[in-house]
Amino acid sequence: MSTSTPPRPRTTTTSAPARSRTASPFAGVRAVAAALMAAVAGTALLDAPAPTAVPPPPPATTRAAAAAEAVRTAAAPGGPGAPASAVSTASAASTPVHFTGKAFDTCEAPSVETMRAWRGSPYGAVGIYFAGRGRGCPGQRELGPGWVASVQAMGWRLLPVFVGSQAPCVEAPAKKPFAIGSDPWGQGTREAGDAVRAARALGLDTSSPLYLDIESYRRGDAPCAATTLSFVRAWNREVRRLGYLPGFYSSADTGVRDIEAQRKAGTADLPAVMWFARWLGKPALATEAALAPAAWTPHARIHQYAGNVAESYGGHRLVIDRNAVDAPVARLTTARTGFASSSRTASHASVPSSSPVVARDPARP
Repeated sequence: MSTSTPPRPRTTTTSAPARSRTASPFAGVRAVAAALMAAVAGTALLDAPAPTAVPPPPPATTRAAAAAEAVRTAAAPGGPGAPASAVSTASAASTPVHFTGKAFDTCEAPSVETMRAWRGSPYGAVGIYFAGRGRGCPGQRELGPGWVASVQAMGWRLLPVFVGSQAPCVEAPAKKPFAIGSDPWGQGTREAGDAVRAARALGLDTSSPLYLDIESYRRGDAPCAATTLSFVRAWNREVRRLGYLPGFYSSADTGVRDIEAQRKAGTADLPAVMWFARWLGKPALATEAALAPAAWTPHARIHQYAGNVAESYGGHRLVIDRNAVDAPVARLTTARTGFASSSRTASHASVPSSSPVVARDPARP
């Protein structure tokens, strides 16, 4: 079967087109010790710096939430400037899977047949729009637990993208109905819960990255940027609390630039992974002008360097965006021990090749 996915509506900026797209209470010393061990282990995931200043979080609604907050540390699991969360011992034992190479994303998950045909492509990972009210293709006829297990078994690695509420000053007309409301922190927290539930339903395990898609928005609009930042920080905090890794996708000159400014300021609850869009036509993963050279390194960057490109492999045509990846990819709850990590360096992607090879698909170079 041949699958052809229509391109998503986008807006154009000068440099980065936008794409369409409980905790339980701790009981006793053992639980606190386990939480502290999880937090310490988390700091090694992406080796990111701790924040220099951490603003206080919103008031805890329960004593359990306050107790959990008390054991958080100043260093996020793999992310710059974000507090680590106390998670279960099982979650602490799981570590992110890093992929180095080329990836594509497309509005609607292709069929299993198409994914099999595309194993002959230069791509080793695929972005999936798994949830969120702002998705350009909400139907996702193919995407389900069976699809996820099948394509993972073929050797594909997955980049789960959540397209929820958008900046109040979002540029894309199709995204304006999904603007963040009057309670950005509460809304971000609720949508983070939606994202985690959807990820679990697909069989994506804890420590998997969930990438929040914030489309390009109007530059210079300080109130809009502040509202968007509050939403993003709340989403990140809750995703971490629930045991997953918060990633962030946006235009290099809007969302990414604003988040980088917050990193420099030492703001808490920032993304662990940065996926920036700047359509240069070729990868520039380590030289993005909007990011400091050491920011979101190592293994914490994705560059979307081309978009709305038609490609065919094995007689199956797709309209895709091209990405260079050195970042975490999804873990499956059914993944076997020994197949928890994959690293495949693309032949013409400017990405570091330091991700450890734990398992390699023998059918691919």
